[in-house]
Amino acid sequence: MVKNLFYLGIILAACGLLSPPVALACGLAYGLFTAHEYQIEARRLSKFLLQASVVCLGFGMNLDTVLRVGRSGFVYTAIGISFAMLIGTLLAYLLRVGRVQGFLIAAGTAICGGSAIAALAPVTNASEEALAVAMGTVFVLNSVALFIFPVIGHALHLTQAQFGLWAALAIHDTSSVVGAAARYGVIALAIATTVKLARALWIVPMSVGTAVVRRSRAKIHLPWFILFFCLAAVLNSTIHWLHPEYRQLSRLGETGLGVTLFLIGTGITRDTLKKVGVRPLVQGVVLWIIVGSTSLLLILKGWIHL
Repeated sequence: MVKNLFYLGIILAACGLLSPPVALACGLAYGLFTAHEYQIEARRLSKFLLQASVVCLGFGMNLDTVLRVGRSGFVYTAIGISFAMLIGTLLAYLLRVGRVQGFLIAAGTAICGGSAIAALAPVTNASEEALAVAMGTVFVLNSVALFIFPVIGHALHLTQAQFGLWAALAIHDTSSVVGAAARYGVIALAIATTVKLARALWIVPMSVGTAVVRRSRAKIHLPWFILFFCLAAVLNSTIHWLHPEYRQLSRLGETGLGVTLFLIGTGITRDTLKKVGVRPLVQGVVLWIIVGSTSLLLILKGWIHL
């Protein structure tokens, strides 16, 4: 029966019958209230599906928009990442969170959630426990963000451009950024996806810098799917006679995102919540609130915009 519910959730999400928030909510319910037998397989599949879905979404993007937003987003993300790492490190010290755990939570908040944590774990020699705590913290906050960000955006009457920029700067994982922006509108989705991928590119210099400081020889994983996303935008903007096929690929990306969010939700179990602990969770929550509220204030003031 439990296995059937897992397969049913995937089928419903794949058919497009579940919106991104509903897919995540169903995944959370499954993970929290059942014995999940496919956690490892779900984690691997969700990683592949997320990257494939982002590439497919690129077929719905205009190259000029990607380049314009990407240039501005790269500057904003550089400043935001520096700010988040500084505050995150300070919070970890004040809360007496383990050095590696605190660094991974700060990096996950600053750059790209689980992707950044997974990339930095080998070069920091993170233990399985430290990795699980950091991953659990950002995944819990990702789930919250997907539900509350659109509500806040509508309450404050944010434009689609404002919301897309805010989501990209303040939400951890690409899946939740895209899911929240997709609920807000097409323009929000385009801006959020592009700026978020510009933010994700900082995984590379962060990994290299950390490896140099710690004298680590661990392999550094490059986010190649971002290159394929840009290539998809190039094809969409140059080979116009394939636009019907591009639209289908873009819709496929949206469907794949729903399945991804369901699978990510199933990975948040009661054991995950127990492993996180109070102090790392407090660090993650406080840092996220500071980053989210600061970026929102700057957007509302018009100090950062696209």
